[in-house]
Amino acid sequence: MSSIPRPRAGQHDLDDGETVVLGVDTHKDRHVAAVLTTRGALVDVSPFPTTASGYRQLLAWARRHGNLYRAGVEGTSCYGAALTRFLLRQGIAVVEVNWPDKAVRRRRGKTDAIDAEHAARAVLAGTATAQAKTTDGPVEMIRMFRLARASALKARTQAINQLKAVLVNADPQLRTSMAGLGPKTMLRRCVALPDDTRPDDVSSATAHTLALLAKRILALTTDIDQLQQHIENVIQQHWPQLLQRTGIGPDNAAALLITAGDNPHRFTSEAAFVALCGASPVEASSGNSQRRRLNRGGDRQANAALYRIVISRLHTDPATRAYRDRRLTEGKTKREIIRCLKRYVAREIFGLLATTR
Repeated sequence: MSSIPRPRAGQHDLDDGETVVLGVDTHKDRHVAAVLTTRGALVDVSPFPTTASGYRQLLAWARRHGNLYRAGVEGTSCYGAALTRFLLRQGIAVVEVNWPDKAVRRRRGKTDAIDAEHAARAVLAGTATAQAKTTDGPVEMIRMFRLARASALKARTQAINQLKAVLVNADPQLRTSMAGLGPKTMLRRCVALPDDTRPDDVSSATAHTLALLAKRILALTTDIDQLQQHIENVIQQHWPQLLQRTGIGPDNAAALLITAGDNPHRFTSEAAFVALCGASPVEASSGNSQRRRLNRGGDRQANAALYRIVISRLHTDPATRAYRDRRLTEGKTKREIIRCLKRYVAREIFGLLATTR
């Protein structure tokens, strides 16, 4: 508590019923909150634990200083996700605040109290306007399933590489017995190897290791298939129209849904969603030079999903191929055409999401 600087005398004198703005710097074990008046005066700064009672204490503390309707929170999708859900359920509009840039931190320094105050001032000044994701609906379920599936895929790939490495150095007779087998057959053969490890026999240790790795691979494959089925079921239940569009499979749909969140209505326009996907060009004009450059920001997983959808449509969709041919005759390059198509696909998907959520 003593590490949090207190406001200067006179800053905390509020009129009855005055509106205040909350800013929160989020961390794993504690959040630091700051309250500002709408005139920009710092009212108070205080830390709170990241527990259910801590969230209630934070909200009660902020409301004691005035009428609270808005809050700026750093890290609304990581350390601040639980706090964001709590504040939204209490009727507080939560704005996602980016971390201060390096120039600001060099000039002002870095403390939790300064970051919390910055979050509140960003909301007050209007520099932070993006509504936070609610993370309490089917999209959050998809994100959890996808996260677990990605880790299972990584672990399975590692186990497969380890099994191959062990097999390369195995006894020639064992290696020959596995030659020419398909992946599934080889795994079943490895699982069936005798488990009679002896402390002085390398061959028995090799067989035991191969059996363990094969069992691990099969178990991870089962987990991956189940998680993929869960993802498809959620999408089919809530957004079946996405899977009916050309080139949009469960993986691409999941990536774009996670970017949009459970509350896509927070986007003011389809252009905002396109920008978040990194599919909108960025102005780079100066003087007499008027040009746009490639957008390297936004959610890169969503951008990659848009790319895969476009490539699929270029192979299977006659209308997309006709568009490509027409733009080629106009002098556009293939890369420029793909970028245009990515914007069209993002706008199409946003239209589907806006009508269903």
